[in-house]
Amino acid sequence: MTPIRYDEASRVFLLDTVSTSYAFAATGDGRQVRHIHWGPRVDLESAAAMALSTDAPHAVERITWGGEDPLEYTPWGGQRYDEPSLKVDFADGTRGIEWQVTGHRIERDEGDEGRTTLVLTLEDLAYPLTVDLCYRVFDDSDVIERWARLSNSGSDDPIVVRQALSANLWMPIERSWRLRYLQGGWGSEDQITETVLRPGRFVLESRRGTTSHEASPWFALDPCGEATEEHGAVYSGSLAWSGSWKIVLETTPGGRVHACAGLNDFDAPLLLAPGTELVLPVLAVLYSGAGHGGASRAWHAYQLGHVLSHAARTGGSPSFPARSGPARPEHARRASLVTRPEPGAGEEAVLPPLRPVLYNSWEATGFSVTEAGQTRLAELAAEMGVELFVVDDGWFTGRRDDHAALGDWVVDPTKFPNGLAPLAARVKDLGMGFGLWVEPEMVNPDSDLYRAHPDWTLHFANRSRTERRNQLVLNLARDDVAGWVFATLDRLLTEHEIDFVKWDMNRHLSEPGWPAETGHNPERVWLDYTRNLYAVLDGLRAAHPDVDIESCSGGGGRIDLGMLSRTEQVWTSDNTDALDRIAIQEGFSQAWPAQAMMAWVTDSPNPLTRRRLPLSFRFHVAMAGSLGIGGDLAEWSHEERTEARDLVALYKKIRPTVQHGRLYRLASTRQGPLGAVEYLGPGGYDVVVIAFSGPRPLRPWPSRIRLAGLDEAATYRDCDSGAETSGAVLTHLGLELPTALDATSMLVRLERL
Repeated sequence: MTPIRYDEASRVFLLDTVSTSYAFAATGDGRQVRHIHWGPRVDLESAAAMALSTDAPHAVERITWGGEDPLEYTPWGGQRYDEPSLKVDFADGTRGIEWQVTGHRIERDEGDEGRTTLVLTLEDLAYPLTVDLCYRVFDDSDVIERWARLSNSGSDDPIVVRQALSANLWMPIERSWRLRYLQGGWGSEDQITETVLRPGRFVLESRRGTTSHEASPWFALDPCGEATEEHGAVYSGSLAWSGSWKIVLETTPGGRVHACAGLNDFDAPLLLAPGTELVLPVLAVLYSGAGHGGASRAWHAYQLGHVLSHAARTGGSPSFPARSGPARPEHARRASLVTRPEPGAGEEAVLPPLRPVLYNSWEATGFSVTEAGQTRLAELAAEMGVELFVVDDGWFTGRRDDHAALGDWVVDPTKFPNGLAPLAARVKDLGMGFGLWVEPEMVNPDSDLYRAHPDWTLHFANRSRTERRNQLVLNLARDDVAGWVFATLDRLLTEHEIDFVKWDMNRHLSEPGWPAETGHNPERVWLDYTRNLYAVLDGLRAAHPDVDIESCSGGGGRIDLGMLSRTEQVWTSDNTDALDRIAIQEGFSQAWPAQAMMAWVTDSPNPLTRRRLPLSFRFHVAMAGSLGIGGDLAEWSHEERTEARDLVALYKKIRPTVQHGRLYRLASTRQGPLGAVEYLGPGGYDVVVIAFSGPRPLRPWPSRIRLAGLDEAATYRDCDSGAETSGAVLTHLGLELPTALDATSMLVRLERL
């Protein structure tokens, strides 16, 4: 049975996922599209009955003095006063929208994606505005992708788009709703925050031109605040956009709650020229009846199967089609065929390849990069079992600190007299891949690039140019600048044997001016900057399909589905302190999978916090994601390097379970002295438990921790001690823990017999 169906009599559309349903219907006059249901599975007959019960005028208008139809996509106009999905200006001064449903089509993709797409078309009654509402469902996921496409079918006048959001979501009627979201700052990203929604609007946003450290374009709502980690209804959404964004969660005067998300309209009117279209970013949405943990596992499975692996197969993104660059060949990326890590979510899925153990030289050398120094670090890293060696900042001409040379991407002959080739060859002889750091969107005023092209930076005429970290932002919205970035990186990757690029961005946009486009909608810089960023990434992936990319923005400043669909991993935070990372990684895991989360082991005392922690503790926290090492290995003792080698070898054993398995958050340091995560490997045969004390280890310490997702009738064996325990005991009594005074962390491997 097709997962998207239409009933002509009731005008109802029903979308079925693995375990949920989403339904809406065109009104009897065809003038609007009204939301009906989102949640547990319903059949088409029930959806049609619900449509009949919602097609009558709403009595709520008597107390709100306005209309409160739960519309799938709300045009501004009439007596609707809630947050509009779309607001435009027409050439004659008309600003309201009135439209009609004019058709729909359902498209089935039988390829690797296993997906079905519905496109519902609305056309303005008097003006050449067409809006396609798009819905995509997958055979193996409960995630639904939603977005809208705006078109100006006229031939004379542009349409001014004042606000255009990707989708509008209506929650069921409940007494109250609790919101969970991720906020923070540099060094403290992804902090879990909760609040009860009150009447009015609650806005999450970034006006910085990037995703930002301060807030993540992800949210989760649960009715009456009753959802727990493993029980209860959770409605969540994640926006696939790496520029300025906005999420509005509104409780209307009539008591209804809805959420809408998309491009941030601040300082960003857009001219939709005749004959052109605007494709809005995807808002991926998910309902789970298995609490916040169940929602997280569903998000992870979707990203492993359709976002991270999407980048591995096609080089484009579902969030915003690339404007240039061919699709990546099917054979160009490595992939593994494994059982999907969520029961009942399909038989098999092509998942991204496992991420290698990485070493990055930044914290060891800073800008003092030399061929001899990097070679020595590479040799020490190889002895530990590292698989990818990355040279960070300081390798290019004139780069001795952060004051100069950013933009001049030529290998420094004083540091590398024979170029990068000898170092890259030595790294590969040691059995590792070779990686390089770049920050291609930025420029130092003290650089040859800036002296040649001062007009290439974002700026306003007759206004100061704000520097941050002694650098300015290149105006990537300009096609000539985007072309230069592509050509520069293409040359770098062509001339050197580079396997991995760490793509950094160490500041946000300011002075978003474009003087050359004065009078021609220069405000589109906010949109076109991200569009061209995506186009450059897509073009590089097509030209260099075997080069992996990490997204970094001063830490976790650019983590979203749009960027994840174009990269293999993200740099979670510049804060590598293992105690601080416990909270950061718990927040990260709400929305993103462990495979994408780079986690480094660095020196003690930590270079940022000066806190001292045992090496095993630092490793155990980092082994909960994709493991990296970033310390000054030359200063580590022989004993430390030996211990690190053993821990790296252990990580390689558990890596498939951690990176491709199902995550259960067993305990949180937000609520007690213990944090613990469990990974259940594909097929359910391998189990990894990592437990660690929080920042107050002298609080009462539990003696056992109950595991989740196990087969209670099976027997599990400890891979180290050989002890055997039943799944029922591990589920109901739990795994025995050491006392807090004996250990600050532990890692247990179990296998199902």
